[in-house]
Amino acid sequence: MHPRASASADDGRTRDRVSALLLEHGPQTATELATRLGVSPAAVRRHLDALVGAGRLEERAGGAGGSTTHRGRGRPARRFHLTDAGRSSFPHAYDDLALTALRYVAASGGPDAVCAVAEQQLAGLEVRASSAVESAVRQAAQDHPEAPVDRAQALAAALTAEGYAATASAISGGGQLCQHHCPVAHVAAEFPQLCEAETAVIGRLVGTHVQRLATIAHGDGICTTHIPGPLRTGNRSTPERPVRGERAAPASARTSTSPTNHRERTPA
Repeated sequence: MHPRASASADDGRTRDRVSALLLEHGPQTATELATRLGVSPAAVRRHLDALVGAGRLEERAGGAGGSTTHRGRGRPARRFHLTDAGRSSFPHAYDDLALTALRYVAASGGPDAVCAVAEQQLAGLEVRASSAVESAVRQAAQDHPEAPVDRAQALAAALTAEGYAATASAISGGGQLCQHHCPVAHVAAEFPQLCEAETAVIGRLVGTHVQRLATIAHGDGICTTHIPGPLRTGNRSTPERPVRGERAAPASARTSTSPTNHRERTPA
């Protein structure tokens, strides 16, 4: 192994041990952590600085319970605390809990009940993303009135802010929205209603019917949604919400009901 790679691996293990000590024993000073690790305070400080820089720890004045602990006449002791991001790096049972809950819902209320839960779970996301998209569209229209507004790009930015790491790109047949992270992938693998509800939300936010081509939940590298073209930039029409339990109509059957682009030039 290359010496630099070996050192990096050792650093990673030490930082994991620091995080584990803070999880097990609560907030601690650099000196307390160094004692537990069997290294010098200067050595542990380098790892603490890296963890603070990564957002996994934060340094605060005072004791573990919020009281101020003084070191003799000096300033209050500064202790390191795990942040929410630091805690999220440890294993959680959220997926197991969600799966147990949805299995119970499915057994009690059937597929329609699972669909209702999926739609409710995404309702807040849709409201926030819709507000962000409309704001971005208005701003883009003000800044560049001569350029068409790309709602898919605006939606990608909104979804990225929600943790989906999304991008949008144009292709010959329209456009694609790609989500490189799925917060509920393990649950959606068993309950595809989550993916279906999310696809419906994307369709409403871009203002046209869309087609999901790939999902992380089913083993693909990214979630890919096709937005049929040519893209109607600035279109704010909302497709009808499909009746729960019914499959979306084939693309050929939807052609006549696609939102009308009122900006198209009328033939002479």
